[in-house]
Amino acid sequence: MAISPISLAFKKTKREKRPALLTYTVAGDNTKKKSLELLNSISKYVDICELGFPHNTPIGDGGQIQTSSYRAINNGIKMKDIFQIVRNFKKNKNAKPLILMGYYNMIYQYGENKFLNKCKKVGVNGLIVVDLPWPDNKIFAKKCKKKSITFVQLLSPTTSKKRIKSIISDSHDMIYYISMLSTTGGKLKVSPKIILENYIAIKKINKLKNVVIGFGITEKTIVSLKKADGLVVGSTLCKKITESLQKGQNPVTNVVKMVSRLKNKIS
Repeated sequence: MAISPISLAFKKTKREKRPALLTYTVAGDNTKKKSLELLNSISKYVDICELGFPHNTPIGDGGQIQTSSYRAINNGIKMKDIFQIVRNFKKNKNAKPLILMGYYNMIYQYGENKFLNKCKKVGVNGLIVVDLPWPDNKIFAKKCKKKSITFVQLLSPTTSKKRIKSIISDSHDMIYYISMLSTTGGKLKVSPKIILENYIAIKKINKLKNVVIGFGITEKTIVSLKKADGLVVGSTLCKKITESLQKGQNPVTNVVKMVSRLKNKIS
C-alpha cells in the first residue's frame, strides 16, 4: 500500500524536528466560500487540515465550535457542500492532507459505503468519528483502510493501559490523544507536564505511531507541548472567527495571522 499523505506529513515534520501543526475549522463557517478561502489560506502554514462537519448537537464540542457549527447550519450547509469544499480545496496545488471530523449519525444517514466512496472521490485523507469508539469502529476502520483513508483512533486520560494497547495495535497512521476530560476549548485544566507524561506513556507502547494532542491548545499552551508528534488547534481558531465577525473584520485574515504565529512558536 502506498504511503499515505498523512504519514508523509509527519515524516516531513520529524525531519524538520518540530511537531506537526493541525488546524480544525468547521465546514461552512461562516460561509461556504469563506470556509474554502480559509483552508486555502492556512494551508501555507499547517501540516494537516481538519474540517468538521457541523452538527446541531455536537456532544464533544465546547461553546466556540458549537457557535461555528450553528453559523454554518444557519447558512444552510449540507453534506454535498462539505464534499464540494474538500474537492475545491484539493484542486489547490498547496493543499495539505485533509481529515474530516464529525459524528457517526451523519455518516449512517448518508450511508456508510456511499460516504466512503465520496470521501475517496473528493480527496479526503482521513476521518475522525467522535462517537464511534473502539472496538465498535473496527469494521468501519477496515472499510476506511480499503479506500486508503486513515481512520483516526481516539485515546483519553481515562483509557486503560490494556485498552490503549489494543487501540494502538488496531490504529492506522495517526492517533488523537484527548488531553483532558472536557469538551473542546476548555482551559487547560491539566498541566502540560502531566499531558506530556501521558503522551510519552502512549508513545512507549509503539513509538512508530504518530500521536497528536488536542483539546485546550492555544497560543499560550502550544510551546509547552511541542515534544508531541502533532498539535491540534481548533477552538481558539473558531473563537477568532467569532470575534472577527463581531468586529466586522475579515475572519480569514485574522485566522491566518494566528495560524502563522502558532507555526512560528513551534518551529
